[in-house]
Amino acid sequence: MWQRSVCVGLVALALGYLCLLGPELPYSPLRHLSASLLGGLRRARSLEERVVAAWQAAIVCPARRWARVAVGVNACVDVVLSGVKLLEALGLEPGDGKNHAVLNSRQDLKEAFAHFMEKGAAAERFFSDAKSFHHIARIASEFPGAQLYVGGNAALIGQKLATNPDLKILLCGPVGPKLHELLDDNVVVPPESMQERDEFHLILEYQAGEEWGQVRAPNANRFIFSHDLSNGALNMLEVFVSSLDEFHPDLVVLSGLHMMEGQSKEMRQRRLMEAVASISDIPTDVPIHLELASMTDQDFMSNIVHQQVFPLVNSIGLNEQELLFLTQSASGPHASLTSWSGVPDVGVVSDILFWILKEHGKTAERASDLTRIHFHTLAYHILVTVDGYWGNQVAAVAAGARAAGTQACATETIDTSKVFLKAPLEFVTSQIEALSKISLNPDEPVVHWHREGISFHFTPVLVCKDPVRTVGLGDAISAEGLLYSEVHPQ
Repeated sequence: MWQRSVCVGLVALALGYLCLLGPELPYSPLRHLSASLLGGLRRARSLEERVVAAWQAAIVCPARRWARVAVGVNACVDVVLSGVKLLEALGLEPGDGKNHAVLNSRQDLKEAFAHFMEKGAAAERFFSDAKSFHHIARIASEFPGAQLYVGGNAALIGQKLATNPDLKILLCGPVGPKLHELLDDNVVVPPESMQERDEFHLILEYQAGEEWGQVRAPNANRFIFSHDLSNGALNMLEVFVSSLDEFHPDLVVLSGLHMMEGQSKEMRQRRLMEAVASISDIPTDVPIHLELASMTDQDFMSNIVHQQVFPLVNSIGLNEQELLFLTQSASGPHASLTSWSGVPDVGVVSDILFWILKEHGKTAERASDLTRIHFHTLAYHILVTVDGYWGNQVAAVAAGARAAGTQACATETIDTSKVFLKAPLEFVTSQIEALSKISLNPDEPVVHWHREGISFHFTPVLVCKDPVRTVGLGDAISAEGLLYSEVHPQ
């Protein structure tokens, strides 16, 4: 690092000498020499440093900012610890991985954890055996090094937004005494949302390269499981919607639909229709953002897409696993793709995002409010919007990517020595249509393209080399993207 500083100083001295002592030099050659030297300096900086500098210039506050944001309805206490160490403490031996839609035993837990650890993919599952789960939860919460945090997508998004002192946050969800103690003072919890007992979620983390038996994690991630009945039944949804009359929010953020997967099919279907009715009661002039999460039931995802949930919301946040599952469930483009291989192909992701807005988003002929999708994966983010409805999206996508780098590394600002650029430096914007091929310029890292009235904003992520905590990363990304977004009045 000091060598680079010396070079910068020497070049600056040289330029000063030329300007002060060489007035007889022609202007054009001097300007050319200066530009060449400065260009060399820019190239001498790392790709990561150039991206951070460009983000700093691009991240500007919107002209119209949110003042009051209501967030609901899933909330819990996250118990975060090493997955491998917990499974070893439970006496579970490493073995072959296997996916399970629902965990019914410790054996299922072991197999599902190994399955997703080997892929390096995030996942969330319901543990059906209450007695066994509470026993595991007690061991986990008392385990040396285990940490307790605010959990649940809604509570995490609310907590992230509450760090902005100009925002007033309302949080509705099953809030127990421990969670209430952990929440920011800027978060208001209605009395009707309080309950005597906390809901606990166990977050089993693993690091890049960590091994368990024959399984080796390609990157850092986490496996989440719970026996969460309050969030699973969306018990606080009606309380949430009724509280909006008094709170008068500028923005509503909704999450927790995925928690219903632990319910019976009949209960889930009935509760989903009740949820649709409640969401319909939210005033139409208040934008709604829906944060999706890991799901396994294709029929349920198809119902969320088709049975009037997507048309009721203005914005959606999701990651690569949820995006692929969505297109598989609703027979969208690239639905035959079984899993991502490495970094998700930008063209494939772009095709699916375009299809969602074209088939389920707002058009002149369709009664839908959906006009925005914030997609995030480890290596890059894409913000997709129907033209004319959202502003400041260059800043929003850059701010979301910056939040990923700072939160994963637990730093106030991005430390370029702790992150690396993993995004593709070249990509095509579609694998279906003959659209453009793009080369990424680190000095202009937010790339913009159009497709039939829909705008795409792409930016790379500076990936943390040694992540401190991966839980809630997607929620922090979506919260930051929303914070810098501006909705255009219609």
